[in-house]
Amino acid sequence: MSGKRSRSFKCAVHQRDRQVSSETDFHLLLHEPPIFNKMVRLIADEFLTEERDRKYYADHYRCWPPPLFVIAVTLVQLGVFAYYTVTTGEMNVAGPVAVDSLFIYRPDKRHHVWRFIFYAFLHAGWVHLAFNLLVQLLVGLPLEMVHGSARIGTVYLAGVLAGSLGTSVFDADVYLVGASGGVYALLAAHLANVLINYNNMQFGILRLIGVFFVASADVGFAIYDRYAHETVGLPVSYVAHLTGALAGLTLGLVVLKNFEQRLHEQLLWWVALGVYAACTLFAMLFNLFHPYPYEGVAQGLLL
Repeated sequence: MSGKRSRSFKCAVHQRDRQVSSETDFHLLLHEPPIFNKMVRLIADEFLTEERDRKYYADHYRCWPPPLFVIAVTLVQLGVFAYYTVTTGEMNVAGPVAVDSLFIYRPDKRHHVWRFIFYAFLHAGWVHLAFNLLVQLLVGLPLEMVHGSARIGTVYLAGVLAGSLGTSVFDADVYLVGASGGVYALLAAHLANVLINYNNMQFGILRLIGVFFVASADVGFAIYDRYAHETVGLPVSYVAHLTGALAGLTLGLVVLKNFEQRLHEQLLWWVALGVYAACTLFAMLFNLFHPYPYEGVAQGLLL
């Protein structure tokens, strides 16, 4: 009789002992799962820490509502880059740079508050664009499928805002373009999840080393390009990278789903919220009470 029981019946019988959480626990699938199901399972394995959460997510995810935020931002950035490429007739590794655009962040235009966010839609060259779009799709899209568009959109925009606010405080005489603040916020948000739960994740140590290596190499190159030698063209900002990552690390702990919150994680939640709120408030007050004293002399600096 036990051999004839259906998978759903077995789940109902064994659910109280917490040994199973889905029909796939019994590995009785007779047909090869579709590619979409394989992709969902892969994302669950990569971005969720508990096996029960992975199984539940893999069984119940239906791609509704669809993860549209990262895709929409990517399409807008591609469209803006194509527009300036066509209007200027230029496309190379370091251009076109829309210095006179209404979107670019300029320290002498701080009263245009939209520039603190909209600079992320501009990029300096196809290499700059391709790197940011590739990372935000590979990291942001799976995160959005797990945590939802509202949460990932909040983290991304907080990183973009932190990039411009941080640069306005610590590197005040520069222009900014690019989405690296938002991209690093997504990387840091994922890193925060791995840091807390790496013992429960497959190859957790290797993931930490990999993320640290990529981020350190990119920021290290930006610092070298900024100070160590004379740059052909415009140098790269590292302040926006770091402040965007700080925003993702702190706000990621606040807004991303915590599938099994423990007492020490509740304390960490309040600490992260306090750090993010204090840094953002300080940067805003700095910009309010220290207006840029003169116009037209800011140097170009790319993000």
